[in-house]
Amino acid sequence: MHLRIATPEDAPKLLEIYRPYVEHTVITFEYEVPSVEEFANRICHTLKQYPYLVAEEGESLLGYAYASPFKSRAAYQWSVETSIYVRQDMRHEGVGTILYQELERFLARQNVCNVCACIAYPNPPSVAFHERLGYTTVAHFHHSGYKAGKWWDMIWMEKELVPHSIPPKTFVPFPDVQR
Repeated sequence: MHLRIATPEDAPKLLEIYRPYVEHTVITFEYEVPSVEEFANRICHTLKQYPYLVAEEGESLLGYAYASPFKSRAAYQWSVETSIYVRQDMRHEGVGTILYQELERFLARQNVCNVCACIAYPNPPSVAFHERLGYTTVAHFHHSGYKAGKWWDMIWMEKELVPHSIPPKTFVPFPDVQR
């Protein structure tokens, strides 16, 4: 297995990883599976500022992880939200840990201080995964999303990735980190 930066051409295969999460879980609150074109656009949009990583073995994609803005205001540029999806048959094989560690490595080079994960609750496997990686629960919101015939709580988990300085180090967009 090796990791690389995602490309828009990965969209069809990544969408097949994502599809079961949309259709059969509350891990994402999307109701409809996006089109391949929409998914490719999401990859392009993300890569303008943040890493979007793919784990692959041969021609097979095993999972992906990316970062997105925590909030849109300038003061939040040192905090990101992380997302990860691993092929159903590859869960609990270490793919997610490797993806997150590499994602965090890139984010640290971008001077991101806080990494945050928004998790539908309850979700013991996701909570345990994030705790193993050093995240702690910092917020719990009740009945925040409706999917699969019921209301779901949301928790936010957070990890300090880079020490906070005053003034903060300049945020470095992902394309500049790649150079």
